[in-house]
Amino acid sequence: MKQLSLEQIVNCGVERETAIAILPQVERWLAALPAMECWQQLTRHILKPDCPIALHELLYETTFSDWDASQKPAPAWFPSQEEIESTNIAALMHQLQIASYREFHAWSVQNRDRFWEMTIQRLGIRFRQKYTQIVDLSRGVEFPQWLVNARFNIVESCFQAPEDSPAIVFQQDGGLLSTMTYGELHALTNRVANGLVDWGFRPGDAIAIAMPMTAESVAIYLGIIKAGCVVVSIADSFAANEIAIRLRITQAKAIFTKDYIQRASKQLPLYSKIVDADAPKAVVLSLDTSVSGTLRSSDLAWQEFLSSNERFDAVATAPEAYTNILFSSGTTGEPKAIPWTQTTPLKCAVDGHLHQDIHPGDVVAWSTNLGWMMGPWLIYASLINQATIALYYDAPTERGFGQFIQAARVNMLGVVPSLVSIWKTTVCMQGLDWSAIKAFSSTGECSNPQDMLFLMSLAGYKPIIEYCGGTEIGGAYITGTLVQPAAPATFTTPALGLDFIILDAGDRPTNKGELFIIPPSIGLSTTLLNKDHHHVYFADTPSLPSAVRAGLPDQFVNQPINSPENPPLLPSAVRAGLPDQFVNQPINSPENPPLLSLRRHGDWIECLPNGYYRACGRVDDTMNLGGIKVSAAEIEQVLNYVSGIYQTAAIAASPPEGGPSQLVIFAVVAPDRQQDKATLKTQLQKAIASQLNPLFKIYDLAIVDALPRTASNKVMRRALRDRWQSLISAAT
Repeated sequence: MKQLSLEQIVNCGVERETAIAILPQVERWLAALPAMECWQQLTRHILKPDCPIALHELLYETTFSDWDASQKPAPAWFPSQEEIESTNIAALMHQLQIASYREFHAWSVQNRDRFWEMTIQRLGIRFRQKYTQIVDLSRGVEFPQWLVNARFNIVESCFQAPEDSPAIVFQQDGGLLSTMTYGELHALTNRVANGLVDWGFRPGDAIAIAMPMTAESVAIYLGIIKAGCVVVSIADSFAANEIAIRLRITQAKAIFTKDYIQRASKQLPLYSKIVDADAPKAVVLSLDTSVSGTLRSSDLAWQEFLSSNERFDAVATAPEAYTNILFSSGTTGEPKAIPWTQTTPLKCAVDGHLHQDIHPGDVVAWSTNLGWMMGPWLIYASLINQATIALYYDAPTERGFGQFIQAARVNMLGVVPSLVSIWKTTVCMQGLDWSAIKAFSSTGECSNPQDMLFLMSLAGYKPIIEYCGGTEIGGAYITGTLVQPAAPATFTTPALGLDFIILDAGDRPTNKGELFIIPPSIGLSTTLLNKDHHHVYFADTPSLPSAVRAGLPDQFVNQPINSPENPPLLPSAVRAGLPDQFVNQPINSPENPPLLSLRRHGDWIECLPNGYYRACGRVDDTMNLGGIKVSAAEIEQVLNYVSGIYQTAAIAASPPEGGPSQLVIFAVVAPDRQQDKATLKTQLQKAIASQLNPLFKIYDLAIVDALPRTASNKVMRRALRDRWQSLISAAT
């Protein structure tokens, strides 16, 4: 029997009188109801957002104390039938006469062409010339041709809502809420596009943006693409040399920026970093109307650049035409330059439509930046779904952000786990009314269940859609839905329209190992500007037939791929994207071609016994720090120049309490520096802040005599990670 004492409740910070009043009812529910029903009663009647989080955790742990340990964490939100029926997923399932979500996902990967055609039609994507074929796989799944022969400009599909509907609601510097309608945003977008043409730019030219996420930056982003040019996305937090690298790789011909960034009553210089990066001609936004007198001779102030012409005929291009260059780190020190095409935004919009369940008129917030893929994602997922983007111009770590979420009546709030951890530690969101929120979404780094339970509680227990993918995907490969129960810090499903397989070191299917994506899907990249795309994503990956053979008894590999006798591990994954003549071949048939290639992603994933998933970090040396991908090599190149440093190795490791990965540095140092760890750590942190990104914080510094290396002289980072975690465990 589940036991709960008065003192346990009081120790959570609850007044004794209140604890005495609620304990009898809590005990009755614990004794009489199944865990799921008990939890629903507790969240409706006892656990209000202003209750101490310790009480939420106590009642959650007590309610599910007899829950099967292999099935934990237990769900903390269960959709009602009414909530399920209101979703976009349910509408599509009814249209297809499919009864269960699992069947729907299987259908979406077995019929990828039909899935994408249905969702494109559902979103009303506008074409100047319609496609003749959804996908051509004649070159294999590594090089799919989507929307064959189509001509369109994706920006035109961002303006289907009524002109007087709110497109952006924003708040700057603690002021009142402001609204920009779809009509006003469209007019400003056209003024930007005309300004680019007037300044001499032509379709295909690369134009950078390095500025915060504001109403103007949204119009700039859309205006560049509408003019047929290509956005180069650069995070405004980067140091000058990192900005310069990205400008060089993309050969950007101009850049939009601001003079300063306003953060927590501080003005942080931005334009000066652009100048130090030796950037090409710039358009500079500023609250200071006299800014033009302080600019380089080649630069223009925002008002000088803007055209007065509010009409512009969008430049229609082929589906594979570039619209945006974003960056994601590899392991060689230089960031990968990943092109988005006219089709990539479709992935953003469809994910938002189905997984985050964005509807026309919804208000969508995600504290982000155009230098991170979630910035463009927010634009497309909101506007193509005829929703409203909510932008807060100051730091999201303070209570003012929560008050903005309340005032804007945000319906879908996106977060990174580190941000939630700050809110929980500082209790800055206590007592706010977030009842308009119908769902959260979390991305960028691994979550921990305690922080995610806290986040759910802030809105009276609403689901969190965990969302994991990458810039090279245009969205997620694994996520959640509003038609499935939500358990803190877990994923419930592969993204609709694609699938994956988890393999062990011997390339055999397993429940915990390296994840490989089974292409094709709209959104998956096919080129890189500065690296060999095949080498990065496909070289030396196992083929699906070999992976399947490795995990199946002989009697199955001689069956046709679509045989009902093959175990449920395979059919949806193996069939995905294959013409009929291949699924009728035996799995081990030599006639099955490279169409079956698996795509490397580099994540380590665990499939739980209940069919949900947990992210376990990165397989390679790339790490997520505060939601930003960076390679170990990039960090080490900076640190190795610090005085007294001989060698360094950077790793990302989860602290003992779980949660987002933290940066740990192993360093071989000069003898006279070995006793001065605190000062050395400060110097290393300053180097990272000035040359890479001040958001990358060193969690721990370990001074060692030598770095462990393989026979080929590669640093053994996994050994270092295991060593650090052993040391921490021993210390605690």
